[in-house]
Amino acid sequence: MTDSSSHSFQIHRLTARVGAEIRGIRLAGDLPDAHISAIQAALLRHKVIFFRGQQHLTDAEQERFGARFGELVPHPTQNARTGTAGILELDSSKGGGRADAWHTDVTFVEAYPKISILRGVVIPQFGGDTIWANTVAAYEGLSPALKAAAEQLWAVHSNAHDYAARRPNASEEDKRHHDEVFTSTVYETEHPVVRVHPETGERSLVLGSFAQGFVGHSRNDAELLFQLLQSHITRPENVVRWHWQEGDVAIWDNRATQHYAVNDYGQAKRVVRRTTLAGDIPVSVDGRRSVNRKTIVRNPQARAA
Repeated sequence: MTDSSSHSFQIHRLTARVGAEIRGIRLAGDLPDAHISAIQAALLRHKVIFFRGQQHLTDAEQERFGARFGELVPHPTQNARTGTAGILELDSSKGGGRADAWHTDVTFVEAYPKISILRGVVIPQFGGDTIWANTVAAYEGLSPALKAAAEQLWAVHSNAHDYAARRPNASEEDKRHHDEVFTSTVYETEHPVVRVHPETGERSLVLGSFAQGFVGHSRNDAELLFQLLQSHITRPENVVRWHWQEGDVAIWDNRATQHYAVNDYGQAKRVVRRTTLAGDIPVSVDGRRSVNRKTIVRNPQARAA
């Protein structure tokens, strides 16, 4: 399906609830303001947008393009790619390169990123897709009683968790990376399970794999609540799957989505590079803001090079 547009590019919806491909545009840091505004509008509407054929993008140009949408920010515990302000490289052959768990980027900090931009650099011959879920549609699909219950919940998010239990088949390199790099600084933050989007006013569910429990609830009850709400997020009707090609770019609203990198390509090499834009502190439906509970620097020398 093609959306009408007054610009030279075309917006093709991929599903009714999430995802659109934008064709006929060459991404760059010097795009006209009208094009940036149109891309931003498409992002807010479709939650994740895709661009094929952007092989011309270098690290520097990816950052210049990203900076048109806000302030570039590095990952809080992992070093940026050499020579860049904040590009995080995810290489499947190195520790931490396979993000095969449903998550919203960096929710373990208060003001987690508002937008992520991912560029396909090396793509395997088969597999390696990424799936995105619309967390606004998930909230809207809840019954009135579940909406009311979710709006009262606050979740504790942290980058420190039982990694071996969550990823029993992870490589030793992945485990080392998690223990020594990803948790070199441990964060613990309380977020409302339902946040109000600062630009659209929509309500979305804030969960994913960094959510470790719910304030005031036992571990058993919290796990049941999590599975119930998380299952609404990842319903097939709420997701879109992207089959990567080298040079593809995906941009998603990190305040309104979760994503999952499918780990189905064996030992093949997969490299993608991500930039993120500074976000705002989430606000609950009753106006309360997320709060940091803990920040502990464990091993500052262990950040990835």
